[in-house]
Amino acid sequence: MTTHKGHSHTPPFSTDKVLLTQTDTTVGLLSQSASRLATIKQRPQTKPFLKVYADLKAFKASGGRVPKSYRSQVRRSQQRTYVLKGKAFRIINESLHHRLLKQYGWSFSTSANQSGHSFERSFCEAAADIIVEDFRGLYEGIPSSIELLGRVKRRRLR
Repeated sequence: MTTHKGHSHTPPFSTDKVLLTQTDTTVGLLSQSASRLATIKQRPQTKPFLKVYADLKAFKASGGRVPKSYRSQVRRSQQRTYVLKGKAFRIINESLHHRLLKQYGWSFSTSANQSGHSFERSFCEAAADIIVEDFRGLYEGIPSSIELLGRVKRRRLR
């Protein structure tokens, strides 16, 4: 089920729209506007967001480059965030979240809550422009693991 706030002639996801959806790990807010997400989450504009990509091609198209020794791992990973040169990213393989991202290539992503608080559906619904809810509903799940990729070795951060 998809719910739109606003006019029907507006494309479902433009660069400034905020989506509330179930990601592959937890309920999240997606947007191509980091400033809108920062305002909603009430966190500093300078704190970077995780960038999620539909596939490795989209990551490469945005200027990203994964060291050759990690490419296979990154391409096949599930529920894992990588930090490379100070920037966090994920390649989404889970089918429902992937289909949503495939239309746009990439998006900033963050958990659907105020900074430091737990998930509250009413807060998230009020903050989002578009609500995308499927048969799974919206639920707080386990966050992804995080790995720092170095030139020679990798280190688990979470």
